[in-house]
This record gives sequence, C-alpha cells and structure tokens, in this order.
Amino acid sequence: MRITSGAVVLGLLLFARPSQPGALRLAGGWASAAALFAYAIAFSLAYVELSAGVGALILFGFVQITMLVGGLLSGHRLTRYDGAGLALALAGLGWLTLPGVAASAAGESAPPLAALGMAAAGVAWGIYSLRGRNERAAPLAVTAGNFARAAPLALAMLIAMLALPFAGWTTSSPHASLRGIALAVFSGALTSGVGYAIWYAALPGLRPLSAGLVQLGVPVLTALGGVLLLSEELGARLVLSGLLVLSGIALAVAGPRPVAPAKR
Repeated sequence: MRITSGAVVLGLLLFARPSQPGALRLAGGWASAAALFAYAIAFSLAYVELSAGVGALILFGFVQITMLVGGLLSGHRLTRYDGAGLALALAGLGWLTLPGVAASAAGESAPPLAALGMAAAGVAWGIYSLRGRNERAAPLAVTAGNFARAAPLALAMLIAMLALPFAGWTTSSPHASLRGIALAVFSGALTSGVGYAIWYAALPGLRPLSAGLVQLGVPVLTALGGVLLLSEELGARLVLSGLLVLSGIALAVAGPRPVAPAKR
C-alpha cells in the first residue's frame, strides 16, 4: 500500500506537470527500485521488534556508513577526522546492536535479527541515496519511476508472506484496519513519495558524507516522537549510543577538508 500509493501520487504529479502536459515520462531504473524495495521490506519487518528510537539510530547510522564508504569508492579522500568520526560512530552502533549488549529504549535486549534487518535497510537506503546523486533526469520523474518499478516487487513479497508466513516476524494473522490503511497511503503518497523526490532533488549538491549527516537528525526526532506519541522510555543506553554516533559524524564533518591542488 505504501509503495503503490507513492507510485500513483508521483505518477499523477508527473502527468500534471505544465512542462509535460499529458505525458507520463518515468525515469529511474531497476537497480534503484530494488534498493528502494529492499529498504522498505527490511525496515517494515525490523520495526515490528524494535522501538522507534533504536530502529532509527541503527537505520541512519548504517545509512551514514554506507554513504561514507560509497564516497571513498568514488574517489573522495578520507581524512583523519573522517576516520576518527567513523570509528566513534561504529563504536556507538556496536554498543547498541551487538547480541547480548543491545538494548531498546526501555532497556530490554534488542532482537539481533531485527537489528540486522534494520542495518540492511540502512545499507539499502544508503545505496538508493548514492544512486540519486548521479541521476541527471528530473527528481520527480526518477522517483516516480523507482516507485513504479518497486510496486510489483512489494506485491510479490506480500503474496509470498501471505502464503508462507515468516516465522519470528509476525505475532498474529495478517489483518488491516481502515486506520492502518489510511496511514500507509498517507505515508506512501506524501512522506515517502513526495519526500523522496525532494531528497533526490537535494542530493546532487551534497557530498556523500554531508548527505548522510543531514539524515542523522532523524533518530533524535524519532526517539522524541516515540517518547511523546508511543509512551516509550528514553533509556540511558540509547542516549549514550546516540551521542557516540552523532559525535562521530559531527567530528567527521566539522574537521578540515582536504584542499584540492590549484589548477594552472
């Protein structure tokens, strides 16, 4: 529902653009759509077992790591500040996610499989974001195309999960309420579809490290939302792990950048 509603709304917006009246021109590609789908399914399954704050911290921590590695592979130099910041962020994530050590916001152990699933979601979103930096087509057309390609993948996964329930992920028989459907459609149409199009528009002007950094405010907002809206407790382990991760990223970004040699 979330991915399909995003594809529909983005398609309608693309169709209605004054610059292309009556023409629905999709861009994007299957590789980006696969990364989008992998993020969505891993995110959805992992959050069944994780609190809001812990899930967001794991997710965007691995987004940052993925985008940093992607930047290195594409030729960006890693300074000592980047290295120190990455080590600090990894220490925070490791403290939070290692089996037997990880804790949720309420102080309970976070299921290792759920933590691994959220880490996979972070890697997938990092790949999706890195691919967006290289897109030359209009962000709306690219995002619409990616959502349209991801929709049949999500439908196939839904059919598979209804036919063969995944042990350990579900605690009850499949069901859908009107409120749940409305939230899924709203999430897909606006916060996902339109929001991701805006994100793709911003990406070309950001370094991979900076693009990862701007997303790290999300865990703080999510943890706060979990406390205010879901009655979750803000445990000391989550707070300290979050400070380690955010401090590491701040160190990497605030440190001096390598100066390119002057052209003659």
